[in-house]
Amino acid sequence: MVSLYPIEPLDRDYLEDLGFLWHTDSDETPYLADALVEVSEAEAEAYYEAGNELYDMFVEAGEYVINNNLFHEIGIPFNLVDLIKNSWENDVHWHLYGRFDLAGGIDGKPIKLLEFNADTPTALFESAIVQWAMLKRNSLDEEAQFNNIYDALLENFKRIVTLEESVEDFEDRYNGWRFLFTSIRGNAEEENTVKLLQYIADEAGFETEFAYIDEIEFDGDEGVFFDEENYELWFKLIPWEDIALEEPDLAMLLTQIIQNQKAIIFNPAYTLLFQSKGILKILWDLYPNHPLLLESSFEPLKGKMQVSKPFFGREGGNVAILQSDGKTVLTDMQGDYANYPMLYQEFVELPKDINGNRYQAGVFFAYESCGLGYRRGGEIIDNFAKFVGHIIR
Repeated sequence: MVSLYPIEPLDRDYLEDLGFLWHTDSDETPYLADALVEVSEAEAEAYYEAGNELYDMFVEAGEYVINNNLFHEIGIPFNLVDLIKNSWENDVHWHLYGRFDLAGGIDGKPIKLLEFNADTPTALFESAIVQWAMLKRNSLDEEAQFNNIYDALLENFKRIVTLEESVEDFEDRYNGWRFLFTSIRGNAEEENTVKLLQYIADEAGFETEFAYIDEIEFDGDEGVFFDEENYELWFKLIPWEDIALEEPDLAMLLTQIIQNQKAIIFNPAYTLLFQSKGILKILWDLYPNHPLLLESSFEPLKGKMQVSKPFFGREGGNVAILQSDGKTVLTDMQGDYANYPMLYQEFVELPKDINGNRYQAGVFFAYESCGLGYRRGGEIIDNFAKFVGHIIR
């Protein structure tokens, strides 16, 4: 049973002063839980080690996909293949951050990988800032969390320049590159998440600016421009697969920009390899029966309870839980991903609390595992799942 530590919830005015505006779901219920998941030191360390090991495995799987030309098999749009290859081959295309979604890790259950949100991970603001504030505002030990996301991002921004573990010589090597941060209009969560990243990049020492995507100009020969200024570094919280499918002209321009070395884009295009659920099958082929993995296939698994999930689905959309005979137990059709290829992954039960709520762990990764948070919901963690912080006790 998941052990919970009750807290006084953060009030709306305080959250909005922090810049956290998406505190209430569309059904008028609080998005943030009024309790913390109790985690032991050993459990926190296990999450840390799991994230580090999994990232190394994803790198091996990405190399395997590229070397064996398996882009189509894992659903990668053809117009991004050259861009992915170029970004993979050059170390300057640094992976800034991602988030592993994991089952288990608490209540005696083993950690199992569900998927890797490597390109455009959400829940950054609440994991890095809000759950720390939960401790502070409840007069709890502010260090009693596995949560150094902010500092890890600060260091990883500097590695964009040093390309090394050590960032001590960042100031000596930084050459005044300008960093443009971008989101779409009309989405407060995405905009403020991007602005948090911009703030951290400012603190790291970059010269930064924010702009909406419709304000930016792209030139295949010259690079990325906003307000007639050229930017060498560009962060976009816009999924690569959306760019490929909905903005093919932009995909072509970005390919030219990378080929001509006129800008560096974050997260890099190769993170789409990690983002695709299809790579989970590649991981299983490379690491069969690995203790952190669940059996995964492009075809329904025989004789096993399993989950079908779209290669590029989000927030549980179009996910289904299937019995061992293939009959659907539960499905979430509230998604736009039904036309994507499906991955079939062995079912694993998420840890539950006394009320039957289920908990999915999210471990952020920025050069190394750097923070933990939870989503609470039903058997399919969807857009109405609640964010739950944690405390190490």
